[in-house]
Amino acid sequence: MNKKDNIEKWSTLKEVQEYLGIGRETVLQWIAKRNMPAYKVGRLWKFKISEVDKWIRSGEASERISTKEESQP
Repeated sequence: MNKKDNIEKWSTLKEVQEYLGIGRETVLQWIAKRNMPAYKVGRLWKFKISEVDKWIRSGEASERISTKEESQP
């Protein structure tokens, strides 16, 4: 087994959309507002699926209402 077999490939925004079954805008919002693990390479977003899976399992993908929003009338 050579070293290349152990390296996870980078995934595109479209591949992540298909993997998670969500839309492009949802992915972009999660990057901006929920710290989804993503890397900007030039104009393109790149992802490691293992990092996305870990982020989802950690619960960070779930919607949360901040205490600031809860306290507003």
